[in-house]
Amino acid sequence: MNELLTVENVSVRYGALEAVRNVSLSLSGGETLGLVGESGCGKSSLGRAILALEPIAGGRVGFDGCDVHALKGAELKQFRCQAQMVFQDPFGSLNPRLSVGAAIEEVLFVHGLGGGRAGRRERAAALFEDVGLNPDWLRRYPHEFSGGQRQRIGIARALALEPKLLVADEPVSALDVSVQADIVRLLKRLQREYGLAYLFIGHDLAVVREMSDRIDVMFNGEIVEAGSSDQVCDEPQHPYTKKLLSAVPDIDTALSME
Repeated sequence: MNELLTVENVSVRYGALEAVRNVSLSLSGGETLGLVGESGCGKSSLGRAILALEPIAGGRVGFDGCDVHALKGAELKQFRCQAQMVFQDPFGSLNPRLSVGAAIEEVLFVHGLGGGRAGRRERAAALFEDVGLNPDWLRRYPHEFSGGQRQRIGIARALALEPKLLVADEPVSALDVSVQADIVRLLKRLQREYGLAYLFIGHDLAVVREMSDRIDVMFNGEIVEAGSSDQVCDEPQHPYTKKLLSAVPDIDTALSME
């Protein structure tokens, strides 16, 4: 497969703190790369840097042949259509003053997609159906939904621009195990239907393994182990990976309960 995303020796700094240190990775279209590590290891900073939401101190982020951090104006706006983020906190990422339908329609309006107002409403309704929500709920506000439903809304909003890449930053960590399993199944179905590539960021290997074709393990701002999901989880080489494996939750049980 052709590489959609290439990260070459990327570093991210916050003053004297080097949050990400010379990280390299790649991702092909339709593939899921899991990025796993504890809080503070730099994985979210890397995800944001990939989407040009954080500046980089060195290295290069390539997307579909373009240097992401060299893009400006209309080219950067087009990149924003092609690469979207699903956030950890679905409530915090939604404007409480907007109905959830208006939040999706606003994204379409800003990027000049969906046609007129009626077309944007129709697109929002279709996206709600895609993520398993009732389109009749589009006029409701974020506080009227559960955490799992709000995460589905966040996913629908990310899909509105028909991206090639979703950076999913801890998208299930704030949910209980049974709801985590529902969101994992949803993301896998949407990947098949939309042909999406995922950079799936998480802190436990059970969820990341279930989602990912390959896994990179991040520790103290660096990638310390990389391989197929089976290799990393069944034959871990680095002591830190073994530590993560010792704390896996019960998502496998939840996923088996249809």
